[in-house]
Amino acid sequence: MKKILAMLLALSMMLSLAACGGSSDETTAAPTETAGQTAAETTAAPAETDAAETEATETVAAAVDPDDIADEMTSADGKYQVAFITDVGQLKDKSFNQGTYDGVKLYAAANGKSYKYYQPANGDQATDEDRIDAMKLACENGAEVVVAAGFMQEGALKAAAAEYPNVNFVFIDGYPLGLDNVAGIAFQEEQSGYLAGYATVMEGYTKLGFTGGGGGTNPACQRFGYGFVQGAEAAAAVKGVQVEVNYSWLYGSSFSASPELQTMATGWYANGTEVIFACGGSMFQSVASAASAEDGKVVGVDVDQSGDSPAVITSAMKGLADATVWAITKHYNGEWADIGGLATSLGAADNAVCLPTETWSLENWTVAEYEALYADIVAGNVEISSELVEFPESTANATVNVIQ
Repeated sequence: MKKILAMLLALSMMLSLAACGGSSDETTAAPTETAGQTAAETTAAPAETDAAETEATETVAAAVDPDDIADEMTSADGKYQVAFITDVGQLKDKSFNQGTYDGVKLYAAANGKSYKYYQPANGDQATDEDRIDAMKLACENGAEVVVAAGFMQEGALKAAAAEYPNVNFVFIDGYPLGLDNVAGIAFQEEQSGYLAGYATVMEGYTKLGFTGGGGGTNPACQRFGYGFVQGAEAAAAVKGVQVEVNYSWLYGSSFSASPELQTMATGWYANGTEVIFACGGSMFQSVASAASAEDGKVVGVDVDQSGDSPAVITSAMKGLADATVWAITKHYNGEWADIGGLATSLGAADNAVCLPTETWSLENWTVAEYEALYADIVAGNVEISSELVEFPESTANATVNVIQ
């Protein structure tokens, strides 16, 4: 892993990845690899910081909780330098949108930049035109860098980035679009999902559920789900037990909470499911409500959701805020060429996926055992597929019930 972020990012990482990188006063590894690069091929940035960077780190230290930074601000000149375009769902979804926007706020607060979020019209029915309109408004309002969350932004980004070539766009959960002013930042969610599935079974649960967002077309949610099942199966093999997984994309197309999703989750719990991995933004609310009513358990996603429900046993996390801060820093440090037009995929080797060991409620699987598994993943000793299309109905240690 490469120690290349300045203390600005290290301080922001105390918020969402402290559990991944040990104590919060350690400098945490930073994401730098792009497609086709290895750690040996990537050059570390100088360790020195200038006076401006020192001042910025002091500002971050004074505002280490993004909830202490206002979601909306009024710019003196009416211009907003850093813009965020939300994915479907709510801004304050306590998951994907919120985690990404936290990074925008942290960078802006640390560096005296004005910032603003834009929610495309028509909510979860937003079209490419709605997203384009939001991006164009951001650019016309003075955006120097635009952060767009979610794979559904692809079409709008192609149009807006071409129309505004002097604005840089950060595509979170994205990929290269053939434009030098678009940086695709993705995560190896299958690793985080694997850790969550493994931990859940090692804790003693054998009746599991997975409900995912995007209707089965969201690559990030797919990777989370694939990893969760693989981790559960691997732990079952270690323990010599059988696990059963209900696996469904029903009621998750909009990533929103819904009575239908809550009814499905309630039925799963009532019929013996012990833990459900709620993988999709505000969908968490429906699953957590069902868990509360049925004395079930939940695995959260994207960020540490332990504070949102006592039913949460752990969360499959990825460093949304950290990656966002890092990418915006590349823009303002004049290093955009490092990521623009390229694919950056962040995983365990970059300290970008993890479980929150400080807040999980696991009692039968230790932090030391977790750290040993994490080290094996980093070392490449654990094979985790990100490209599964469908699961066999059963394997030696797992049965997967795909519910359409």
